[in-house]
Amino acid sequence: MDEIRMQRARRTSAQPAPITDEDMINEGGFEDSWPGRLPSSSRRYVPHADVRAESGRKLADAHFSASQKNGQERHSIPPRRTATQTSIPAVQGNRQRAPYSEDEQTPHRTSGLLAPRGRVRFHWLVFVGLAMFIMIIGWLTFSALSSWWQVTQDDWHYGRPRTYQTDAVVGHNDSSTSPSHFIAMNLNRHVVVIEIPGGDSSKSKIYNGPMLIGPGQDLTPVTLTFKDVNGDGKLDMIINVQDTHFVFLNSNGTFVPAPGQSGS
Repeated sequence: MDEIRMQRARRTSAQPAPITDEDMINEGGFEDSWPGRLPSSSRRYVPHADVRAESGRKLADAHFSASQKNGQERHSIPPRRTATQTSIPAVQGNRQRAPYSEDEQTPHRTSGLLAPRGRVRFHWLVFVGLAMFIMIIGWLTFSALSSWWQVTQDDWHYGRPRTYQTDAVVGHNDSSTSPSHFIAMNLNRHVVVIEIPGGDSSKSKIYNGPMLIGPGQDLTPVTLTFKDVNGDGKLDMIINVQDTHFVFLNSNGTFVPAPGQSGS
């Protein structure tokens, strides 16, 4: 009888215990929560400490499920050796990561992009000075252009040296058919008048006028007009240099400077 009882006890202990659905769930959850050992000679550590922390979010270094909670409450399965490796610090490189917070950095970037730029305002005297400067530059430019245009026109009319020619009947062996010919020149600032009485060049006369003083006077045109100045019935010669007039009186078949005027 004792042998029979012992055989039955051996058979009973040899038969596996029935596995329930709850045991299968707990076993599956436990296996999912802890990764198995890799087939290598070195162990691989999960870098839980190298997870970037962001304010307002939960850390993603643990995975909880209903099956793990039930397994921890029942303590039916002992923890594996890998469970003790969570306390090992993760290996970090030489580069240290600065704490980063998206919530803190976003307002600074937004404020930098949306910050309005101040408008530059100038004092009214700046505009007055600018207007005066433009007027001065315009006046100088206009004066230079006007002077250039005047010189160009004089070149077309009088040439270089400035020369003026005209005919007049002054009573020096001339007539309306054979008038006297006069040539006035500005020869290096020296006014010179040449008279050819009655068109006869052998009787030509030269009258020296004044010297012109000032910048650009060597290009000033010299003109002649004839008018009875002293009322003796004879035409007198007037030399015109811009707004200045020099009178030569007609006397004894020639022209002489009026009293108080230089000439020869």
